[in-house]
Amino acid sequence: MPRLPAEWEPQAAIMLTWPHPQTAWAHQIARAEALWTELTALIARFQPVLVVCHDQTVRAACEARLKAAGAPAGRLRLALAPSDDAWTRDHGPITVLDPAGRPQLIDFRFNAWGGKYGWDLDDRITATLHAAGVFGSATLTQSPLTLEGGAIDTDGVGTLLAVTRTLVDPERNPGWDRAACQLELTRRLGINRFLCLESGFLSGDDTDGHIDTLARFCAPDTLCYVRSESSSDPDHAGLLEMEAEIQALTQADGRPYRLIPLPCPAPLYDPDDGHRLPAGYANFLILNGALLMPVYGDPADGVAAGRLAEVFPGREVLTLDCRPLIRQGGSLHCITMQLPRGLDLAPG
Repeated sequence: MPRLPAEWEPQAAIMLTWPHPQTAWAHQIARAEALWTELTALIARFQPVLVVCHDQTVRAACEARLKAAGAPAGRLRLALAPSDDAWTRDHGPITVLDPAGRPQLIDFRFNAWGGKYGWDLDDRITATLHAAGVFGSATLTQSPLTLEGGAIDTDGVGTLLAVTRTLVDPERNPGWDRAACQLELTRRLGINRFLCLESGFLSGDDTDGHIDTLARFCAPDTLCYVRSESSSDPDHAGLLEMEAEIQALTQADGRPYRLIPLPCPAPLYDPDDGHRLPAGYANFLILNGALLMPVYGDPADGVAAGRLAEVFPGREVLTLDCRPLIRQGGSLHCITMQLPRGLDLAPG
């Protein structure tokens, strides 16, 4: 069986898809490009970065920005693939390791969270990059299942954590019931335990409740999760139900998990139309030797950073202001995808 590695295992690179004016980022493209530049330069301090550019014009501008920011050229791989948006976690490849430890790319279908937006270009990104040799000798397998990377999290030893409605969904996978979805995930990812939540949601989230906005594995025996302390928050009741579900989960040997609650920042609202934005701290990114956490200019930023530092000892905890990201409905983890060690990116 293949094995889906945990995010804290050694990585070959982080993959990003660069925003461009033909996407929903057009209204704040300068702020978006500045954030992607800062993020890419931060990641490149620790490991290589694969940057997917819409076309040669975007690539040239991206290259100039990263050079000006001092990002080490030797750790940057710029590749071409047309894109509809920049949510790499959801349209990028999910990489497993075969029994010999060799990486294999799994290209699940992507349909923009049940057809909410355009997706044709994003659905082809992984295949386009693979055909161009970007992923070296790694093999590519395509799955008929629609699955976003942000919808799943793993402990690296066969357990998968997810919110049921983001997978068993007639808009994503018509005709697929829970058993069929789980069978495909076992076959493709080597999953043998499914921890499926039914509750929990952050207002303003277009994904219907991706697990990477709500709860994450920090170690095989440790889970962190979003906790709402304010009973006046419209999300409070659902997050309280989710907390009860998480408290009832057990490890494979029956022991309870070590649980790390993360605070909620004060509600953030879009300055244009006033809708609630899905800000949270579970959307952090693990790097080789570091952890990058989204912040929102809130006193809870420091509380969350301290708690994550305790459960990721030996990793430098860095923060990035993700208010420009959250205006589009996602945060730090949503725009990135890790590629595990052993996958050799072609130079370029």
